Amino acid sequence: MTALPQIEPITERSLTPNVIGFLHRPVGALRDALVLTHGAGSNCQTPLLQALAEAFAGEGFLVLRCDLPFRQSSPHGPPPPGNAERDREGLRSAVAAVSKLVPGKVFLGGHSYGGRQASMLAAAAPELVAGLLLLSYPLHPPRKPQQLRVQHFPDLQTPALFVHGTRDPFGTEKELTKALKLIPARTELLLIAGAGHDLKTGKKVDTETHQALAVRVLERFANFFAKL
Repeated sequence: MTALPQIEPITERSLTPNVIGFLHRPVGALRDALVLTHGAGSNCQTPLLQALAEAFAGEGFLVLRCDLPFRQSSPHGPPPPGNAERDREGLRSAVAAVSKLVPGKVFLGGHSYGGRQASMLAAAAPELVAGLLLLSYPLHPPRKPQQLRVQHFPDLQTPALFVHGTRDPFGTEKELTKALKLIPARTELLLIAGAGHDLKTGKKVDTETHQALAVRVLERFANFFAKL
């Protein structure tokens, strides 16, 4: 039987201030690390993040899936206005925490709002992480394509892998492809056919479906960042 990664609940006292979530420790020696966070309407316990954490930990990554500060303050609801900078500082704390635990590179990723904050943090601090994993980047609000969220893209020097559903109302394939040209760093787009903003491809999504998606993301991630 294959040994499973160990999952450790993280509180502010057990890792570092402002970091709450779950740490997935791989079997064997630690190498690289991945910090994962959630979107505006969820938390770090979503099935997608759990599946990704398990897949990456199975390949030797130390994975921290963590709640952003706004979710630590309130179990429900979207981020309050003016909270984004605090959320980015929470991600900075999470990166600093796992950096002390591994000898290799640290990557940062997130779904929707979490991914946007991760990319904004990386644009402001180019040396902070080795790469980004951005799931369902919210390019613009649904039905408002003129309100693009790309102001920081020209400053983004960190390689980034974007994972996006072809039915995502927050941005079409064409819109996102055009937007990625604004980023001077190396980028790649992994499209999930038929998926919406939650990266689901149907009304019913079971554990095996999440696992299959996680494996696909992991494979593309490994190929994309192999040259680092």
